[in-house]
Formats: sequence, structure tokens, C-alpha cells
Amino acid sequence: MPGNRAVAYLAPGKVQVETIDYPKLELQDGPGVNPANVGRKTPHGVILRVVSTNICGSDQHMVRGRTTAPAGLVLGHEITGEVIEAGPDVEFIKVGDLVSVPFNIACGRCRNCKERKTGVCLNVNPDRPGSAYGYVDMGGWVGGQAEYALVPYADFNLLKFPDKDQAMAKIRDLTMLSDIFPTGYHGAYTAGVTTGSTAYVAGAGPVGLACAHSCQLLGAAVVIVGDMNSDRLAQARSFGCETVDLTHTAPLGDMIAEILGEPEVDAAIDCVGFEARGHGTGATEAPATVLNDIMTVARAGAGLGIPGLYVTGDPGGIDEDAKIGSLRVRLGLGWAKSHHFTTGQCPVMMYNRQLMMAILHDKAQIAKAVNATVIPLDRAPEGYADFDKGAARKFVIDPHGLVPN
Repeated sequence: MPGNRAVAYLAPGKVQVETIDYPKLELQDGPGVNPANVGRKTPHGVILRVVSTNICGSDQHMVRGRTTAPAGLVLGHEITGEVIEAGPDVEFIKVGDLVSVPFNIACGRCRNCKERKTGVCLNVNPDRPGSAYGYVDMGGWVGGQAEYALVPYADFNLLKFPDKDQAMAKIRDLTMLSDIFPTGYHGAYTAGVTTGSTAYVAGAGPVGLACAHSCQLLGAAVVIVGDMNSDRLAQARSFGCETVDLTHTAPLGDMIAEILGEPEVDAAIDCVGFEARGHGTGATEAPATVLNDIMTVARAGAGLGIPGLYVTGDPGGIDEDAKIGSLRVRLGLGWAKSHHFTTGQCPVMMYNRQLMMAILHDKAQIAKAVNATVIPLDRAPEGYADFDKGAARKFVIDPHGLVPN
């Protein structure tokens, strides 16, 4: 039996590559595993040899100590891999298939899954609807920043690439289908971005860049990206976005007006989440800033997409309210402007097949947009450290050296 090396969270600011148990078709006990899930059998599951697995900003929240993640939690919910073992109940996925794994774990059998709300499956997390690999309070399914990984309900969850050789040639793009490309697209789509729209994307991290590229795919006339990191803003400009530098203290609407001739946009998307900062050089954390910004600059009747992560438990919150996810949001402003907004996990399966086709037929260049950077598993701690410093890159971990140069 091969070993299984994986990236584990040890303490705030510290991750380490450790040897863990090789996965079985049964959920084993371990850090973060819900006791009610221990011993859960998965004859409907598969074991993957992980081809690529990405570092996500959501992982970074845990690594910074901004969640209740326990020490030893194996990280990673963005997984692409090759099936090397299939359970006896798996009918359509075969050994040898190259597949993308939606970060949502979904049974395919509950009411929500049947309604395509796979981000809030009712059967995979004993504590609340919704689950994900390697994430705090999500049921304890082991993360995929590893050499091998278990995926339950394989026939339902997995997206098979139609041609392995074609897929491997585009793996840097296809690896984004597990999370950030659908998540960014979900933010843009639910905000109502369409042909000729003007859109404001808050945040130029990987999800924000994926959202900006998605706005372009949806036909936006102008996409404006706001951030405080000059390298990330330059990355947004590299594929045709306008940018606003939020280290400036000018009102956001005024900066948008310099680009559009008016201070409002047709759609606005929050790709930052609960660690948002205020505006201006040296601004400190102000977690409601982006939510209030997007209500301020979105026109009356506009949609707001909120794929940025917000949590119910934040030990590092700036005050007692923030520690339980209670923020000073100007809901009255959004109400007065008749905004509609969408929050929560992206239901990846609503979008991943279409986005796969866009990649395979050269309509989307998501790896270029997010500056995909491949690193070996042993360099994962370095990747986390660089990402935490604001690197304008999306780090892709290659556990077996399979990603083409």
C-alpha cells in the first residue's frame, strides 16, 4: 500500500507536509472529523491519485488562525485527479478516468441536491447543510492537498474530462474548475452580469481575478477590479480589466466615475470576505467594508454577488460581534436601492461542465488570468507563506510531478 503525504494545518501561520493514512472507502477518525461521520462507509466513492490541487484563499483564512480549525486538519478542497480505485456501488466512473472534483460534497439524493443546490447538501455534514473537503466544520472529509484522496458519491460528484491527453495539456486551466472558476463565475452570474454590463469586482485575489474573467465571458463592457495590492491590480490589468487602488482615500464612487463617467455600476461582486480592510494606506480590518462598498456603487435595482467567505466563528475578529459573524452592514441602503444578493458556497455543478467546455475550446484562459503557478507538494508551506504576503499568483500543487511544464 502506498503512503500518503499531505498538507496539514498545525497552528496559526504554520502548515507542514506530513504522512497520513492512505484513504479507504470509509471515513476514518482524525482532526476535524465529525464524530457522527466516523466510520461512514462509502461504497459509492473512489480513490484518486491527485494530479493537481490548489491553495485557496479559504484555506488561508484557516491557516491565519481566523477559524476554529483544529491542529492537524488536512487541507485542500480544490482537487483534480485520476481514479485508481472505485467502490462497488460506482457505476459510471471508471478506473483511469481523469476527473475534476467539485469542492462541495453532495449526495445527489437529498432535496437540495435534486434542486441543484449542491452547496447545501443535507446528508454529508451532520452539523449543518453543506460540506467540503479539508475544511473546518464541514463534516471532516479529509482534504485533497495530498497524494491520494477519497471522493464519496463519485457518480454524482465527479466531472469526467472527455479526453485525457487533451485535458492534461490544459490541466493548469482545468484545475480551476474545482472551485475558483465556478465560484468567480457564480458571483458574476448571480449579480446579473451580461452583455454590455459594467461590473465592479472587489478583490484581486484568485477568486476576484476569476470573477473578473467570468464577467468578460458573460459579455461585460467594462470590468473594474478594486484592491490594495499593486501586483494583483497589475495582474487584473494584464487581461483587460480597469482597476481602482483602494489605498487611496477618495470615495470609491468617485474613482469609478473617473473610468465610467458615472459613480455606479450595473453589478457588483464581493470577492474578499470577512477579512476585509477599510480604504487608505495603513487601513485596518473593517469586515463590513466591502459589503457596504458594493451596495454604495451598485445602481438601484442591481444584483450583488457575494462569493467572498463569511464565517459564524472567527477567533481573530476585531470585536465580539465580528467573532460570531455579526457585521455592521448597511442593509437599509441595500433595501432602499432594491438590491438583490446571493451568498454562500457556489454550487459548482451548476457551472463546471460549461466552463470545462469553454476551456477545452479555447474560449477561456483562466490559468493566465489568475497567474497559475505550479509547485511540488514539498513547497506547499512556501506557497502558503507567499500567498499570505499577497503574491499575485494562484498556487497549484503537483503532488506526483504530472503537470506538464
